[in-house]
Amino acid sequence: MNKDFWKCLFCWLETASVDEIRHKQCVVRQMLDQTRDPDLKTDIRRILRFMDEEMLARAELANLMRLSVSMPR
Repeated sequence: MNKDFWKCLFCWLETASVDEIRHKQCVVRQMLDQTRDPDLKTDIRRILRFMDEEMLARAELANLMRLSVSMPR
């Protein structure tokens, strides 16, 4: 995968909704199951890892936001 692909992926991850990311994760996992090329499998795993990281970052941010709102001043 070239540099432009990764740039597009990161831009999409920043703007996609959680549901969109989950849907693409399913599609990408199916691609992983269907491919035999080891280099492509490596790239697909990296894509999934970035998607997971984005989902975790959003969940952590939401948790921090809830904590900051619920804290007394």
